[in-house]
Amino acid sequence: KEMICECSSPKHIYDLSKLCFCVFLVYQLARRHDMNPVIIGDCQLYLGDCRDILPTLPKVDAVITDPPYGINYKPEGGGKVKKNFTNADRVFGDDEPFDPSILMGLGAISIIWGGSNFAFRLPSTRCWLVWDKKCGIYETNQFSDCEIAWTTKDSPIKIFRHRWTGYHRDGQDQGNHHPTQKPIELMRWCIEQAGNPKTILDPFMGSGTTGVAAVQMGRSFIGIERESKYFDIACKRIEQAYAQGDFFVAPPKAKQEQVSLI
Repeated sequence: KEMICECSSPKHIYDLSKLCFCVFLVYQLARRHDMNPVIIGDCQLYLGDCRDILPTLPKVDAVITDPPYGINYKPEGGGKVKKNFTNADRVFGDDEPFDPSILMGLGAISIIWGGSNFAFRLPSTRCWLVWDKKCGIYETNQFSDCEIAWTTKDSPIKIFRHRWTGYHRDGQDQGNHHPTQKPIELMRWCIEQAGNPKTILDPFMGSGTTGVAAVQMGRSFIGIERESKYFDIACKRIEQAYAQGDFFVAPPKAKQEQVSLI
């Protein structure tokens, strides 16, 4: 009883309140520190949850992203995917329904891959983008023949043909960095479909393919990724994209530094 009375005294309650307030301040400062971007050339790369970071960002020219589809995808199968990834590499958040509302209104144009999996949560659209992954070649495997992106474009449906199934991957040698990695050529096409925007945002950056495409085309890029292993890969790939030089324009020299939001 004496201990309860002592801890319940006004002095101890006041001290406890001060301690809780200090802990809260430290937590808020830590969150703000985590939201400091890594700067590489014209790219701002954030390690963290996009739900925390997006409210701090300005509106951009285009949002081009490949979020979790909410289909509980298991990265096991034939070809390179089976060799490099297991069920331990499942996409974070893919085991629950995806809510695309966090992506609405962030850019003048939005392109969201996997939109067919949560179309009932999206506004109606005239323009879907279709990626033909098999290019008319018949194959019996577990991979889909195509993938579909929802957009805010007011134009007819567009199709991009680029083979990308198992060992059969056309185009640039890009390695296997992420279980749902998209080809650079596809993301370059998306940038073109978005009207060649100056600044591109990808809130689900993964291994940074959208960022690499943006660098190659001389665009500014903002990327967010919550898993540190993929964030590190994205930083490395984007640095390499600058080091290799752009296909059409001379990019700024790559420089990595921390920029505070405070």
